Amino acid sequence: MIGFKWETAEEMDEALALRLKNIRKRRGLSQQQLSERSGVSYGSLKRFESTGQISLLSLTKLAIALNCADDIRNLFTNVAYSSIEEVIREQK
Repeated sequence: MIGFKWETAEEMDEALALRLKNIRKRRGLSQQQLSERSGVSYGSLKRFESTGQISLLSLTKLAIALNCADDIRNLFTNVAYSSIEEVIREQK
C-alpha cells in the first residue's frame, strides 16, 4: 500500500488535535473564545490541544463551532472493502 504509515492511536489523536488547533488559529479564535462558542470547557479544550484526549461529544461540538461538522458527519462513510468476503457479508 502506497503511503501507508504506522501510527499509534495516541499519535493519531495528537495529529487530530494539532489540525484542530491550526483551524482555531486560522479562524482567529483564542482557546477561551472557542470554548465559549462550542460549550466545551476551557480545560477540556486546553487538554485536547496538548494531549489529544477529548470525548467524542466534545470533539463534535468543537467541529460544529469551527464550521467543520461535515468532517465529523463523513467519518466512516466511504470505507473501502478490504475483501470480497466483506462485500458478501454486507449483502446478507
